[in-house]
Amino acid sequence: MPVVQVLDSTMTYQEVGAGVPLVFLHGNPTSSYVWRRVMPRIGAPGRCLAPDLIGMGESGKPPVRYRFADHARYLDAWFDALDLDRVVLVGHDWGGALAFDWAARHPGRTRGVAFMETIVRPMRWDDLPATARPVFESFRTPGVGESMILDQNVFIEQALPATVVTALTDEDMSAYRRPYPTPESRLPLLQWPRELPLDGAPADVVARVEAYDAWLADSPQVPKLLLTFDPGPGTMMGPAVIEWSAANIASLDIVGCGHAGHHAPEDQPEAIAAAIVAWADRHHLRDGSRAGAETGGSPATRTPGPAGPGASGSAAGR
Repeated sequence: MPVVQVLDSTMTYQEVGAGVPLVFLHGNPTSSYVWRRVMPRIGAPGRCLAPDLIGMGESGKPPVRYRFADHARYLDAWFDALDLDRVVLVGHDWGGALAFDWAARHPGRTRGVAFMETIVRPMRWDDLPATARPVFESFRTPGVGESMILDQNVFIEQALPATVVTALTDEDMSAYRRPYPTPESRLPLLQWPRELPLDGAPADVVARVEAYDAWLADSPQVPKLLLTFDPGPGTMMGPAVIEWSAANIASLDIVGCGHAGHHAPEDQPEAIAAAIVAWADRHHLRDGSRAGAETGGSPATRTPGPAGPGASGSAAGR
């Protein structure tokens, strides 16, 4: 994969195609590998790029804490190193939160934002599924989280394969396992659950989420797409969060993409790619014209989901 110098380290990324940049951001504990069956289906026109977040995948592992602010700082440097402008962002899990954060701080460089299974607002412990709460409480407990994630590697060995509908192959597991051969290399995997903005903590992450929420509510000129899924193992965006998104995110289209677990790109790559292409082309995000974008945009309209069982769609706009 290509590699670029960022700050005191390096970041690797996948790239295919040419034209308007579409940047795909992964979450925890995956890497750009999660997009391997989505990006090739986007097709022309479009320059699809998917970085490995700092400390993850094949990217460098500098001596930082791997807090949300660290990831945002290195991601900023990656965008600047590649001179990316007028970008369409696609985010999953923490990649969605990082996409919102980048867009809110770079509104003039953002053409559109698509997201799935991510953090759209500050959370409460009660928002977590009942089965997940004790696990995440353990992850956030000093000593216990270190044992589970650094020593036992539970995010890769247990949590990841348990949150997909389609079983991961041995090749897939090897790809996800390879970047984390030692306890020290797994620090990013430990820090991410400790960054979840739960009941007001950590305060700095809550503040960043509140800041990007303000942008999401007040940016009708930027089309947005929420991909939803018939609930599978570990799905985090249920009806209440979807309804909140419809009521609070400007110029939002909502499209159902069928049955999937939390790591939906593993389960529904075809439906995800089809929904992104249809949305991007409906809003002229890939042809450079971006009709309506400079005049305040237009209300979102109801659109059908990609063909297939369970693929239904709705939309809401402000």
